[in-house]
Amino acid sequence: MAIPNGTAAPAIEGLDLAGPRILVFYKTTCSVTVMAAGALARFGEAFPGRVAGVGQDPPADLDSFAAAHGWGFPQIPDLAPYDASNAYGIASAPTVVVVGDDGAVIDVVESWDRAGENRAAAAFATLLGAGPVSISTPDDGLPDFKPG
Repeated sequence: MAIPNGTAAPAIEGLDLAGPRILVFYKTTCSVTVMAAGALARFGEAFPGRVAGVGQDPPADLDSFAAAHGWGFPQIPDLAPYDASNAYGIASAPTVVVVGDDGAVIDVVESWDRAGENRAAAAFATLLGAGPVSISTPDDGLPDFKPG
């Protein structure tokens, strides 16, 4: 079960969690992450400097995946024994975690979930005092939900 809302976001080696953040936990070989990668890139486009990928693969694989899918945000490796993923209770990929100004988790979206991704983007935009952001729309070819 993913980390509950309201819990203090655990530290991740190599990542500064100061200020609000969106964390995208993933595995480069996960078919659902590959399917959703273009939509997930919109988090980085909408919130530059506030998004980080946390991948369960070697750095070169993460960088290659990010480049192939237009992820302009930094990639943090979380290699076995997957300390960061375990601390956040990650059980499916992708999982998006929204961390608020105070360092507490304010939203978690597991798998590909269009409504959840849009909800997370709206919550984050509100934190930043920004306008609404759409991560996915029904006409973008993605399903409403797909388990990861």
